[in-house]
Amino acid sequence: MGSTERALAADLARIVRATADEVASGQSGELIERVTGHLGAPLPEVVVVTRNWPMWEHANLQRGVDAYLAEHGTAVDWFGIAGGQRTHEDLIGMLAVARRQGMYELGSVDYTTTATGPEDAIEAVQLGLAGTTGPGGQPVLLAIRGANPQWGLEQCRLEVLATSRVTATEVRDRVERLMAEHDFLRGQVVAFGTSEHRGNELLTFLPRPTLTGDDVVLPDGVLEAIERHTAGVAEHGERLLAAGQHLKRGLLLHGPPGTGKTHTVRYLMSRLPGTTVIILTGTAMKLVGKAAELARRLQPSMVVLEDVDLIAQDRSYGPVVQPLLFTLLDAMDGVGGDADVTFLLTTNRASELEKALADRPGRVDLAVEIPLPDAPGREALLRLYGRGLKLTADLGPVVEATEGMTASFAKELLRRASLRALAARPDEDVVVGDAELTTALREMQDARSALTRSLLGSSATQ
Repeated sequence: MGSTERALAADLARIVRATADEVASGQSGELIERVTGHLGAPLPEVVVVTRNWPMWEHANLQRGVDAYLAEHGTAVDWFGIAGGQRTHEDLIGMLAVARRQGMYELGSVDYTTTATGPEDAIEAVQLGLAGTTGPGGQPVLLAIRGANPQWGLEQCRLEVLATSRVTATEVRDRVERLMAEHDFLRGQVVAFGTSEHRGNELLTFLPRPTLTGDDVVLPDGVLEAIERHTAGVAEHGERLLAAGQHLKRGLLLHGPPGTGKTHTVRYLMSRLPGTTVIILTGTAMKLVGKAAELARRLQPSMVVLEDVDLIAQDRSYGPVVQPLLFTLLDAMDGVGGDADVTFLLTTNRASELEKALADRPGRVDLAVEIPLPDAPGREALLRLYGRGLKLTADLGPVVEATEGMTASFAKELLRRASLRALAARPDEDVVVGDAELTTALREMQDARSALTRSLLGSSATQ
């Protein structure tokens, strides 16, 4: 091919590209005009600064952007992008394709519902842009992109479009500061995992328990020691720091199943209403690093790890070391001593815990046994769980016959006795007398109920 033919072919290619751009412009012109018109520059001169967060921060991102728009005004109302394959493209990629190929057009904003509490939620932008200004009055666009785990997008995203990287970075940083000021996670009780309460694929909000000291039955002095190590440090934090003392603390509650370890944890949640509580149990233990990050950010805070022996078994018990053990130790060590953070661990098998976790100061510095209740404790438990009933039974013989009884056993005993009272007198108040209570106890102590007793953590066999 000669030079004339090559020039002709190049001219023809330019004509084809120009024609395609003109056609695309007609299809997606409104979208590109909305972006470039506000920014005052063609698309190739637009700079994008991006920041990603875990999916549970979506409501915080929305709050931060809303607060920024309230500060600087909304020059261009929220708008969206219409077209297929949006879940696979980043924003600037979609705009570039829209400019050249017309695959995306101006559309409506996509919204989603995201939780902000056990019963509360807000409508948040899933995909949308809004026009505002930077600190110096320069035009910028803020774009929110929500997570979409179904398509492999595990994070939510803020994208700031401007003609200057400095401006875009300043805007992004200001949104981050506003997110921290309006953080909806602060003071909440959250659990990694799912439940019937509001949440997302990973983080669930839980109602804060409402318990008093009268709802907790422990041997004399035990609850006081626990409170002194948790609430006491929180209440005197500033003076402790001034005296050169650390605030971070580790508390291990250990004892047989069903004795009230989880119940004691729930009481501490009630006792510290302004404290952020982060609960990990089961497979969610793998997220202990994320939990520690949240705890540092949202202090005063408490990280609850239930049945921690599942990941922290003593290495002498076998050659295989749980990798989550090291994650847990790193998370606990990574929180500074001046942080008002409590690591609260529970276990049924304290003797099997890794010594580096249980014995080393600065990780766990107080271990408290929650034992099987003695006779006065058993009577107190029966009266506690019988508060909503008319309890006329003589508790003495039941207390004597239930050595080894757990709190869980006492709770189930009163429930079964109540069911018997309701079956006998369905139209009357629930009155639990000697007949109902002793019959229910006989049933639970029957040899055929051995597995039930074991599941309730009780060794009562009389």
